Amino acid sequence: MTVSIVLLALVAAFLGLRLYSVLGKREGHEQEQVARRQMDDSQPKQVDMPEGSNAPTPAEEAISVDMSAESGLRAIINADRQFDPGQFVDGAKSAYNMVLTAFWKGDKDTLRSLCDDDVYESFAGAIDDRNTRGETLENRLVRIDEARIVDASFDHPVARVTMQFDADIAALVRDKDGDIIGGSLSDAVETHDVWTFMRDVKADGRNWMLDETDEA
Repeated sequence: MTVSIVLLALVAAFLGLRLYSVLGKREGHEQEQVARRQMDDSQPKQVDMPEGSNAPTPAEEAISVDMSAESGLRAIINADRQFDPGQFVDGAKSAYNMVLTAFWKGDKDTLRSLCDDDVYESFAGAIDDRNTRGETLENRLVRIDEARIVDASFDHPVARVTMQFDADIAALVRDKDGDIIGGSLSDAVETHDVWTFMRDVKADGRNWMLDETDEA
């Protein structure tokens, strides 16, 4: 599994970093590295999210699902009768916010509970590099414009669901002296992130882990 490792990169004019990765493609002003996720799943009436998160509001609108994901979703539902795609999307949106916030704050404990080993190590490494430089992020998720299921598969006993998040993120980077070196909180960046979540349907609990990220 190939996992990209840098996202919402610092403005290239300041640090010469290339914008690619952890979360996906960025459009607009170049910003710094951001993050990935785990999600707690879906039950027909309720979604259990990791401790400290707010329970997602039940979806009021029909969810968006690509045709390429339909057969995989049916296979997951057949294997796990408690799986509900609408509740899954609600939980994924909450988890998206949780992972981004944890990465921006350098909260490795939360990321550890949300990501698989490879994804966590990528985030932890980016946080360590940022701390070494003495930089801090003041990023904010402005809104999620769309959350869409773009792929799904079931390879007994592992279920995987891939989401595309189209969102607006305001990002600002400060150096060790507190001076702004990139970004702006008044100018949101359009982002397109593709995250794959996985879960062993035979395992205890209903947690989904962030398994992979890519660009839209």
